[in-house]
Amino acid sequence: MDSRFRKRMALRRKFHILRTLTSSKSVKKSSIVMDAFLYIYKLKLKLEAIQREYSKLMNYTLEVKVEKINGKGFMIRVSCKKGEDILVSILEAFEKMGLNVVQARVSCNYGFGMEAIVEAEDQALDVRAVTEAVLKAIEKPGGDEA
Repeated sequence: MDSRFRKRMALRRKFHILRTLTSSKSVKKSSIVMDAFLYIYKLKLKLEAIQREYSKLMNYTLEVKVEKINGKGFMIRVSCKKGEDILVSILEAFEKMGLNVVQARVSCNYGFGMEAIVEAEDQALDVRAVTEAVLKAIEKPGGDEA
């Protein structure tokens, strides 16, 4: 008789702990268990969302967008993985092409990101040429040593 009472009290204590952990308002044992399953399922969904976000941040994709603005100006948006001297190599590519940076915004939190407005010294440049030059600069950081 005494052992049954101890088992019942231990089970009651465990349900109380489970009810507290899951912030359940239920009194019935079956409802407490269902609330615990729901709580675990929500935690699992949150974990999957965090894993997706982490994977997205770690697999930062290379993206270069160039738009022509006001005649001889370009809006350039770059996002890629972090690396050494990416900004320097992009600015060197701008210099080689005769592009003057009017305004730039750079971010290096999770990956490299840059948004710049540049103006060309001559109007012979087109969007494709600027895009190719930026892509080459990103692939080969540090500029040309030859």
